[in-house]
Amino acid sequence: MESDEQGEGERQDAGPRPEDEPGSGVVAAFGRQLKLLRVRAGLERPEFGKLTGYAGQSIASFEQGRRIPSPRFIDRADEVLDAGGVLKALKDEVGRAQYPAFFRDMARLEAGAVGLCVYAAHAVPGLLQTEDYARAVFRMQRPLLDDDVIEQRLAARMVRQDIFTRRPPPLLSFIIEEVVLRKPIGGLTTLREQLEQILLVGQNRNVEIQVMPTDREDHAGLGGPFNLIDTAEGPRIAYTEVQDDNRLYTSAGKIRELEARYGILRSQALTPCESLAFIEELLGEK
Repeated sequence: MESDEQGEGERQDAGPRPEDEPGSGVVAAFGRQLKLLRVRAGLERPEFGKLTGYAGQSIASFEQGRRIPSPRFIDRADEVLDAGGVLKALKDEVGRAQYPAFFRDMARLEAGAVGLCVYAAHAVPGLLQTEDYARAVFRMQRPLLDDDVIEQRLAARMVRQDIFTRRPPPLLSFIIEEVVLRKPIGGLTTLREQLEQILLVGQNRNVEIQVMPTDREDHAGLGGPFNLIDTAEGPRIAYTEVQDDNRLYTSAGKIRELEARYGILRSQALTPCESLAFIEELLGEK
């Protein structure tokens, strides 16, 4: 995270928003609407649960805003309750609530990105993580996350990986520190599966994965990890995050600075072909 003051064209999340608090925000509003429609239909929670494939206890959690419903549940509930699209209209907003507050703007931008550059210095980028690796990352967070929150965020992270099957495909570039690929997060089996996943994704023609060797004397990324996002609507946006605090940059000067930094990192890292070969060698060591 840069320590300079926020400049013109830059904006930073300023703490919790209403939807972050249990029982409030869009999730709570959805829950109240769901309950009204269920009562209007004359259905008890257990009965409604059977029709939608969920337990009555889960329905109660949805209605009370304590649990975020999946898109599949929202679609089914709208049909069962003959809601005429009222519940489906909230699906995108409810979906964004799956992410922690500091990441929601980035998730929205990422979902519509035509290009993405990611420099990762601490862990494998979320877009490349396997389910087991991502779960291990969430379980290590402090303060500890509730099991329900872990599963909720895990599901949201896996959904983000739809970016690899999007058409037309966005151009994706990842630079990952060698040390990240050696950290046995989740155990050696999980790490091995994670390396295999990176190799698999790296075969896509729209994806370039580069490894930054630890023994490099010159290194342009000492300021920490960052992302560059290309959107169809406008110019590039930059995103930085540290200790659950984030910042989005839109000013031309800051974007040029980070673009130059990323370009230098690409020149200092192994080439994509060298990087995939390096990861194969790491797999042979595991």
